[in-house]
Amino acid sequence: MKVVITGGTGFLGLRLARAILAHGTLYGASGAPEAIDEMILFDNVTPPERPDGLDERVEIVGGDISDRDLVMRLIAGDSLSVFHFASVVSAGAEQDFDLALKVNLDGGINVLEAARAAPGLPRVVFTSSLAVFGGSAMPDTVSDDTKITPMTTYGMTKVVNELLLNDYTRKGFLDGRGARLPTVIIRPGKPNKAASGFASGVFREPLSGIDYELPVSNGTRMAVSGYRTVVEGILTLHEAASSAIGDDRSVNLPSISLTVAEMIEGLGRVAGGRPLGRVIAAPDAAIQAICDGWPGREEAPRALALGLPADADLDSIIRAYIEDYGDA
Repeated sequence: MKVVITGGTGFLGLRLARAILAHGTLYGASGAPEAIDEMILFDNVTPPERPDGLDERVEIVGGDISDRDLVMRLIAGDSLSVFHFASVVSAGAEQDFDLALKVNLDGGINVLEAARAAPGLPRVVFTSSLAVFGGSAMPDTVSDDTKITPMTTYGMTKVVNELLLNDYTRKGFLDGRGARLPTVIIRPGKPNKAASGFASGVFREPLSGIDYELPVSNGTRMAVSGYRTVVEGILTLHEAASSAIGDDRSVNLPSISLTVAEMIEGLGRVAGGRPLGRVIAAPDAAIQAICDGWPGREEAPRALALGLPADADLDSIIRAYIEDYGDA
């Protein structure tokens, strides 16, 4: 089997790649586990050095997801699975509407068309977002069947891709699955343009002894999940029987609901005597407005029924980060 991961050199893409290589097989169009003999990590920015944990099966390719011909060449093969991560993120999409359409919509269609052109029935996992929900009528807790009313350009592009995924699957072009991600924490490295980036920064910088300027209020509530759980959930969704997913191909991934104050409290609890940088209030009205439009609580009954994992608590997420990246 050939595996293609768009956005493959990003944080989640690389963790997923390593997990797939370690597992060695994925369910293919044959309905049985197939050995991974080729993997392409496709991204607009490629690392200067080859990341650790990748073997000779992996090729890293740089390019633009809106380049249809390139995407068609990469997403091709007799036995194929695709994980589509590439996206302009939330705050970036609000700042540049045209870029969001080019990358998120044109790029998404390119991925689907390439999978459609491939032989058989490729499995395509699309990473959507809880940002598909929003609006003044949004309930306190959203679920899989809550009406979708995105209040950001980013969320709108995720909705469009979800609907396309449904229709391409209904037409028998491919076997699509959508994973609606909560805010994924704790991401290492430098922050990106995601409005939700503070939910990692409020842990990451203080753990490194660096003061962190918090752009939202302590009462801001977020639905979050640890990166280990998210990667395992994406793999589990890929492996699920198509018939068990149903007509709506996208599911909410499980999460836990936390205010920023609870995040800071949890950090102090787990860090123990470790010296921490300070969290300093630095309100950003634009970031606050985006985050206020997202659901702070959600339910994921369909994902849980499919066997996707859930985090036990915040403390386990923080401990996992310290274990994986504490010396980074």
